[in-house]
Amino acid sequence: MMRTHTCGELRSEHVGQEVTLCGWVQTLRDKGALLWIDLRDRFGITQLTLEAENLAPELMQQARSFGREYVIQVTGTVKLRHSPSPKLETGAIEVVPSQLTLLNSAQLPPFLIEDETDGGDDLRMKFRYLDLRRKPVRENLILRHRVAQATRRYLDQQGFLEIETPVLIKSTPEGARDFVVPSRMNPGEFYALPQSPQTFKQLLMVSGFDKYFQIVKCFRDEDLRADRQPEFTQIDCEMSFVEQEDILNTFEGLIRSLFKEVKGIELPEKLQKMTYSEAMWSYGNDKPDIRFGMKLVNLKVSQQLYAGVSLETFQVFDAAETVIAVSVPGASSWTRKQIDALTEWVKRPQIGMKGLAWMKREEEGSVKTSFDKFFSPEALAQLADFCEASNGSLTFFLAGDEKATRKAASELRLELGNQLGLRSKDQYSVHWVVDFPLLEQDEASGRWHAMHHPFTSPKKEDEEFLFTDPGKVRANAYDMVINGVEVGGGSIRIFDQALQAKMFERLGFSQEEAQKQFGFLMDAFTYGAPPHGGIAFGFDRLCALLGGSEIIRDFIAFPKNNSGRDVMIEAPSTIDALQLDELKLKTLA
Repeated sequence: MMRTHTCGELRSEHVGQEVTLCGWVQTLRDKGALLWIDLRDRFGITQLTLEAENLAPELMQQARSFGREYVIQVTGTVKLRHSPSPKLETGAIEVVPSQLTLLNSAQLPPFLIEDETDGGDDLRMKFRYLDLRRKPVRENLILRHRVAQATRRYLDQQGFLEIETPVLIKSTPEGARDFVVPSRMNPGEFYALPQSPQTFKQLLMVSGFDKYFQIVKCFRDEDLRADRQPEFTQIDCEMSFVEQEDILNTFEGLIRSLFKEVKGIELPEKLQKMTYSEAMWSYGNDKPDIRFGMKLVNLKVSQQLYAGVSLETFQVFDAAETVIAVSVPGASSWTRKQIDALTEWVKRPQIGMKGLAWMKREEEGSVKTSFDKFFSPEALAQLADFCEASNGSLTFFLAGDEKATRKAASELRLELGNQLGLRSKDQYSVHWVVDFPLLEQDEASGRWHAMHHPFTSPKKEDEEFLFTDPGKVRANAYDMVINGVEVGGGSIRIFDQALQAKMFERLGFSQEEAQKQFGFLMDAFTYGAPPHGGIAFGFDRLCALLGGSEIIRDFIAFPKNNSGRDVMIEAPSTIDALQLDELKLKTLA
């Protein structure tokens, strides 16, 4: 080995020892008679101290020739520092060199390779191999490694087998767009990259491997955002001879294990469960952040406002399909300027509301609103009670189309949580959302689509409504939500061939289409498929949450930018004419 120790290893107990270190020059500070070099590797930083009066002139001259990011080897003696640095784990010591070796010189990097850098996102993406030298980025990848290893240990202890599934598969019409790969040996035909190993893990259950998992790459050709990449990683799992509660118990155990091992946090023995309906009406979305309260209240029932005041005479919410309130405890002192700012916030195109009504309940209980003239004091008090507005609270009202208003109310609640500091990245709330609708209807075509995927089983008691009242059918499906982010989802699968055929029919597949797309799976079901179910966790999202971030690409070694490009290796790129000819392809560009 070229080194005896790493740059993050030496402590006061090593004083007096001769050591050899290797690493990159982080900084060089030259004070004439004194010269300091901070030497960095992935384990930390060690200070090298050179004093002119104690060292040969040629050694000082050699040290002065080094630049940022030069790769060097140093042999020297460990000594106590006169002025220890509490910021460094090695801050109690320094190394006095007796020998320096230049292993490789380096160009001046395009940005500072320090915790706080002057490099923008685009520049750091282009030189990602340099960005990865920075401590915050390096620590993100170390956390990712720890989560992966802890996951494998837990699942192995639970009897799961890690089994790889194919990357070149068949394209299917459900879900997001596929990435497709032309086949040279089969001209005019294409593979698809898997959006998930869904059908393969079900086939593994048919094969008798009753507990499967895989930390696996998946691919979706969709628009990008902070928590989405074209290629991403899942913790993909499947189990046989289980019911929904068995899945929930097993993977609550996984999440408790990860939080304890990676964060040192003890989660409750039993996680809260919330129905989809409760999530949508109390929080406005199916992945609610329950670190704080401020539940939404639906005021409008059968075109009447609570307290018996007709909405036809209530001009603020006149003719609105839905009226939703959210109360903020302790906010009655908010100024009109603050309220006006929120009103403009909800009018933004991303939110899409026409305005925001408000109601203050003062500490002594009196109620003041932006629509006082429409209510008696008694009716206002009843309204405040119905909105669960405590003394000292401020309540906001949104009105309009049900879907849009509920979404806007959800966004408003989250924004209020941000403004009040109620969404700390160091506080965690983990829960399940269950009883999702099995199907959702496309407003334009009227066609019913699977909310999750076509292999999700309906609740047995709801099967009778599959063709008579599809919107009423609940799924044996479940999502795990952490801090308002869906990190995992799954379902109990359809394992009966007849029920699977009904599901395909409900989704509008002809028998021929179903056989063409999924015939291999339906055929497998005829050979004794066990009851089975599973779950997949977004591994990148989970790592980001455990790292206190909302941006998953910070936890991926070589991510794509928001246009789906790798600006470091310049991909995607064109291919030459010979390759196109071999693939029997022509481009339109």
